[in-house]
Amino acid sequence: MPENIAPARALEGVRVLDLSRVLAGPWATQLLADLGADVIKIERPGTGDDTRGWGPPWFSGEEGSREAAYFTCANRGKRSLAVDISDAEGAAFVASLAEEADVLVENFKVGALARYGLDYAALSARNPRLVYCSISGFGQDGPYASLPGYDFIIQAMGGLMSVTGERDGPPMKAGVALTDILTGLYACNGILAALHQRSSTGRGQWVETSLLDVQVAALANQVAAYLAQGLDPQRHGNAHPSIVPYQAFETSTRTIALAVGNDTQFRQLCALLGREDLGRDPAYATNAGRVAGRDTLIPTLQAEFLNRTADEWIEALRAAGIPAGPVNTVGDVFADPHVQAREIRKEMPHAALGSVPGVACPVRLSDSPPRDDLGPPVLDEHGATIRALGWGARSRPASESEESVQAQP
Repeated sequence: MPENIAPARALEGVRVLDLSRVLAGPWATQLLADLGADVIKIERPGTGDDTRGWGPPWFSGEEGSREAAYFTCANRGKRSLAVDISDAEGAAFVASLAEEADVLVENFKVGALARYGLDYAALSARNPRLVYCSISGFGQDGPYASLPGYDFIIQAMGGLMSVTGERDGPPMKAGVALTDILTGLYACNGILAALHQRSSTGRGQWVETSLLDVQVAALANQVAAYLAQGLDPQRHGNAHPSIVPYQAFETSTRTIALAVGNDTQFRQLCALLGREDLGRDPAYATNAGRVAGRDTLIPTLQAEFLNRTADEWIEALRAAGIPAGPVNTVGDVFADPHVQAREIRKEMPHAALGSVPGVACPVRLSDSPPRDDLGPPVLDEHGATIRALGWGARSRPASESEESVQAQP
């Protein structure tokens, strides 16, 4: 391929209509956009996606322009169209876009879009090739189907909080809206599977997932432990319920994370600590023995780790082939030379602010690299063009085909 011709992206030509808000749905559509799909984000006139108002913190520019940092994390690579779907004309226009779309993603309350003629039954009748993805808190049926879904509530109801936190402390949520993120990833996988099947059947289908379904599935080994024993898994803080030692340790300077995955690594650790006696102790010879004896073993190991700095321990542990790393702050992450070498931080173009910093798509494809030329859109930034041409300008760069328009509140 000539050097001046950009390679086609993996989802080049796939048209996505994004009727989702906040995080789970936008996370799915952002990944589709990263992979090359043309994503039109439908937003409420005047206010837009809820997360546009979720600040501080903000990215700020001249003349009072600003964008909520939260919004930018899940909406890069999309075009924004502000339209009121509760208005008959607005709903009809969105339905006309759906006739040309390959994918539609929504996370409205169950059944809410039917009143606007934007539900799966109505739109698939007009466009049988449409892959229609519904994301909800509790699913399309069942006694909780009508309840709103929020990540924190689902972390509580779905069991994640019960296994997160210190052993003697209260249940604790994860520091990131992990259920939303995982639901977005599962939804994206379902969409890609449906697109693949459509290539042979010629028909789209309804893809449906929910935060609760995903959260229960994502409990992984904790669910398996419960099903095996019929006992509720307990909280272990930074330790692992089934592997020892596999947890955080304090050193003379800062906390490190240590992952000893097998008996050989444990003996190597003991030699490094100068405690070969522990490696020879029959009580600790196997992982099962170390799990049973964690209450005596861990304090002994902890006392040894206090004798050197974190940097010294990490260097020695890695040299011995024992997985270990520092417990970083987010600032430490972006200062890490490996993170910098991987170019994970990216500057994204922004119509009002010039650019905003963000994170690169973590999926790398050798022949069809993810796009990085479109940042998060200003509210209704592409509305004039889309209203005039529908999908007609999708292949043109935003800088050439659209004039930036910021909706007034």
